[in-house]
Amino acid sequence: MSARWARTSLAAYRMLGAGLYPFMGAVIRMRARKGKEDRARRRERYGVASIERPAGPLIWAHAVSVGETAAIAPLLESLAGDGLNIVLTTGTVTSAKLAADRLGQVLIHQYVPMDLKPAVSRFLTHWKPDLALIAESEIWPMTILELGARRIPQVLVNGRLSDRSFESWSRRLSLAEALLENLSHVVAQSELDAARFEALGARPVSVSGNLKADSPPPPDKPEERRILTSALGQRPVWAAISTHNGEEIIAANVHMALRTRMPGLVTFIVPRHPDRAADIIDMLSGKGLVAAQRSLGQPITPDTDIYLCDTIGDMGLILRLVEVAFVGNSMTGAGGQNPLEPAMLGAAVLSGRNVQNFRDSYKALVENGGARIVDDPRALARAVATLLTDADKRQNMISAAEGTVVALQGSLERTRAILEPYVRPLILKANLEAAGKARTRG
Repeated sequence: MSARWARTSLAAYRMLGAGLYPFMGAVIRMRARKGKEDRARRRERYGVASIERPAGPLIWAHAVSVGETAAIAPLLESLAGDGLNIVLTTGTVTSAKLAADRLGQVLIHQYVPMDLKPAVSRFLTHWKPDLALIAESEIWPMTILELGARRIPQVLVNGRLSDRSFESWSRRLSLAEALLENLSHVVAQSELDAARFEALGARPVSVSGNLKADSPPPPDKPEERRILTSALGQRPVWAAISTHNGEEIIAANVHMALRTRMPGLVTFIVPRHPDRAADIIDMLSGKGLVAAQRSLGQPITPDTDIYLCDTIGDMGLILRLVEVAFVGNSMTGAGGQNPLEPAMLGAAVLSGRNVQNFRDSYKALVENGGARIVDDPRALARAVATLLTDADKRQNMISAAEGTVVALQGSLERTRAILEPYVRPLILKANLEAAGKARTRG
C-alpha cells in the first residue's frame, strides 16, 4: 500500500464514519441493553461531555479497559499530584468503575467517544486537551488524526504490540506510517515492542518497562476476607483467575481430578467477563459440582466445590486468599492476562502457553522460578496438586514471584522522565495560573 493509497483510505474512513454516525444510536442502545454501556452516560460516547472543563492545563488520558486503567493509574496520580487536570476515558463499564473507585478524587472520567469524526471533534472542542496520553496499543485512526490536525501532542505510554497486531499492521505499512507519524513519542514496554513500533514508522521510541510492575496490588476487603477465611478453615484452595470461555471447564475438571486426593478442595473461579456467570453455573451444575455464586451473596459451605467470583473489584480479595493461581486467557484463549497481580500478592503463578501480550513479564517470572507454564489441562492438574501438597515448592515459587515484581519496577520513574518535555510546560503554566489567582484573591 503506497502513501497515497494510505491517505486515501484514511479519508474514506473519515467519510464513512461521518455517514454512519447518525445510525450509531441503535448500536449504543443494544449494547446498553446487554450491560456493555452505561445508559445514564451513553451521550458521552458521542463526545457530549457530562462535566464542565476545569480551568487550566488539561491532559487527556485514554485506557481501553481494566488492565490498561490499572497500569497507568500510578502515572495519572503522579501527574495529578503536580496540579494538572486530567480527563480519563475508558471504553468499558468495568473500567469506569475502577476509575471511580481508585481515581475519582484526582481526575475526571468520561467514556471514550466513538472513533467517528463528529464524536471525536465534539469531545476535543469541549475538553481542549494540551496533551494526550494513550495507553498500550490503542490506535484509533480518527482520534489520532483529529489530535494531529489540532497539533495536540500525543504520546503512547506503556506501548506494546502483540504478534497478531504487528503482523496486521506490517501488511499495511503505509497506513501504519500515516497514523504513527502523528505520535510525538512512543514509550514502549520492551525492546521488542520498541523495535516493532519503529518498524511501523513511529519516531521517536523509548523503552520504559511495564507500568503494571509499578502499580499497587488490587485493594483488599479485610472484613470480607475474614469471613471467607473462616468459612474455608484449613481446606485446600486454589484459583483460576481472568478465565475466558473454555477455561472454566478446565478448572472444573482439575477440581474433579483432585478432590478425591484432597478432601475439602475449594476452587475459586474468577471469570474475566462476569456476565458469563449463568453459563458457567449451568456447566458446573451439569458436572454435579456445588457452586457458590459471589454476586448472589451465597456463602462457602462445607459442601461447596466451586466459589464463582462473578463480581467486579474483588481480585485483590481473592488473591489474598490463595497461594496458587492459574492465570487465564492462556490455554483456550490467546494473549494471556496480567500475571504480576498474583505474583505481588503471594501466589505461585501457573499459565498456559498463549501469553504473547505479557511475554516479558512471564519470561522474567519463569526464569526466576516464580511462574510455571503448563501445556494442557492434565499438566495444570499435576502442577496444582504438587503446589498444594508441597509447601516448600509453593513458598519458593511465591518468593521468586514477589522478587521478580520488585526487579521489574522502575517504569513509572522512567516514563515520567520521558514525558518531562511535554509535561513540564503544563506544570509551569498551572503554577503560574494558581499564583495569579492567589494574588487576585489577596
